[in-house]
Amino acid sequence: MALLILGVALWAFAHFFKRLFPAKRAEIGDKAKGGVALALLASIVAMVIGYRGAEFIPVYTPIPGIGHLNNLLMIPAIFLMGAGSAKGVVASKIRHPMLSGVTVWAVAHLLVNGDVASIILFGGLGLWSLVQMYLINRAEGAWSRPVAGPISKDVRVLIVTFVLYAVIAFIHNWLGYSPFQGTYG
Repeated sequence: MALLILGVALWAFAHFFKRLFPAKRAEIGDKAKGGVALALLASIVAMVIGYRGAEFIPVYTPIPGIGHLNNLLMIPAIFLMGAGSAKGVVASKIRHPMLSGVTVWAVAHLLVNGDVASIILFGGLGLWSLVQMYLINRAEGAWSRPVAGPISKDVRVLIVTFVLYAVIAFIHNWLGYSPFQGTYG
């Protein structure tokens, strides 16, 4: 469990560094990008190994059939994670599409996973995304909406979303977690 907590903390700190210590980040300059990338890679490895190796300690029992809502929520979560970089219509309507996607992803996974490790992983990353949005908003002030790009960019993201959804479902099945059960236990 300690490795999982370390991974989530490292992920959050690597992302918060720029916002919490802007002078230090500016002093380091572009050299910081490599260090941040390594920290993020290490955090992902720690989270995966920590989560997979964590003891199952139940906290709450997911509602029977709630897996279907999880599956449905994953579509906007994946879409939002890509919509910001696509510069389509959605990117001009939502200030933080990628972070919003992470929040939806985290909530969806907390609906179907009621154990301590899941609360640490999904709850931790969901909390990170909310705090990150707050820190960005505080640092940058009022949002001036970008000009909306063509809807065709959002359509491409939607197509990629369904392809990624299928890949993610395949990987979950391969790891032994069928996402289409509807009820988890």
